[in-house]
Amino acid sequence: MKSPPPSSSSSSPRRSPFSSYLITLSFILFVAFLYGEDFACVLRHPFHSSEIQEYSASKVKDDFAALDEKKLAVVPFAVGRGKKGCDLFEGEWIYDEEGRPQYEEEECPYIQPQLTCQAHGRLDSAYQHWRWQPRRCYLPSFNATLMLENLRGKRMMYVGDSLNRGQFVSMVCLLHRIIPGSAKSMETFDSLTIFRAKDYNATIEFYWAPFLVESNSDNAVVHRISDRIVRVRSINKHAQHWKGADIIVFNTYLWWMTGQKMKILRGSFNGDMKNIVEMETEEAYGLALRRMVKWVEKNMDPNQTRVFFTSLSPSHEMSLGWGGEPDGNCYNETTPIKDPNYWGRSSSKGIMRVIREVFDKSNVPITVINITQLSEYRNDAHTSIYKKQWSPLTPEQLANPKSYADCVHWCLPGLQDTWNELLYAKLFFP
Repeated sequence: MKSPPPSSSSSSPRRSPFSSYLITLSFILFVAFLYGEDFACVLRHPFHSSEIQEYSASKVKDDFAALDEKKLAVVPFAVGRGKKGCDLFEGEWIYDEEGRPQYEEEECPYIQPQLTCQAHGRLDSAYQHWRWQPRRCYLPSFNATLMLENLRGKRMMYVGDSLNRGQFVSMVCLLHRIIPGSAKSMETFDSLTIFRAKDYNATIEFYWAPFLVESNSDNAVVHRISDRIVRVRSINKHAQHWKGADIIVFNTYLWWMTGQKMKILRGSFNGDMKNIVEMETEEAYGLALRRMVKWVEKNMDPNQTRVFFTSLSPSHEMSLGWGGEPDGNCYNETTPIKDPNYWGRSSSKGIMRVIREVFDKSNVPITVINITQLSEYRNDAHTSIYKKQWSPLTPEQLANPKSYADCVHWCLPGLQDTWNELLYAKLFFP
């Protein structure tokens, strides 16, 4: 409330400005002495007479919640806050007959035949019913409506290899059920696949780039090349298609693990390709990641966009490591590994270290979705022999199914839905 105006009577004595200043200052010091810290709060939070109320414990809590909201406002897409001290990636698998799967294989027409395990003869379905439970908190339930509303007018893009494509398809399957048939579409243009949610003016996209940087394996269809060659400092051929994305989920790992040194091309694939040097995998991988980070720093606005990186996806080629047969693999495995310390030979801790070191030096935040350890337990979730085969099987293979079991890729619905639940949690509740 404003103070009443001073009287205009000419008989009122005129008070000097210096005198008024002393009186006001004396009053402030007197009140400050009496009320101490409370006075500081009043100065920070002025109020009108109509707003006077008891400053209770619940009010303090509400004010801190408001401060948290202000902090979250600077994180794009955040709508809440994750529990402090909670590691979403540390936990256990809980069998959930009612809550999983979140969609049925046959109801999602976007799953490639390489991932439709039920359609290709897998009789058990237990692998679809495992739910990830962090030890010290709960994983937020995936809300397709919230996801689509926050993607309204946006582009979400997965960039990487076939494992990232599986995660992309999983996200499409998690969302498409609430979108009318006429309001969605899926199209592929060379290396780029686009799912459109038309009513939301939103796209979820996948871009094939198994090394992220340029390589001789960049053809999205014909890329089975044993002699892999990479240009670790060349990314623009791919990255021109990523510009304008609001959310990017990168991955790269599987294609680097050849068991040999990486061949690095210093020149162009259009030239004579004679300037090729060999490099240790970790060193070459680090150069490619740094090139990716440099692109992100230049092209992704941390105040408007989010960048994620999905960590190593493990394979399960040697069942002896989890107590199985000496010559076995993921074939016929139907339950997760129970040993909480299990770490398979396919997951390179050296590569994990490179990821951490490179991203720690990034000038923009890159959130790692650390799916490696929790996926290590899921020897039961691979496509195994239950998929479309690239070529006819030989009699020898048919006689020994584990010889052609795919212990790299994952059935859908299944494990990769959990990867997207973790992505969802980090996107909206950082």
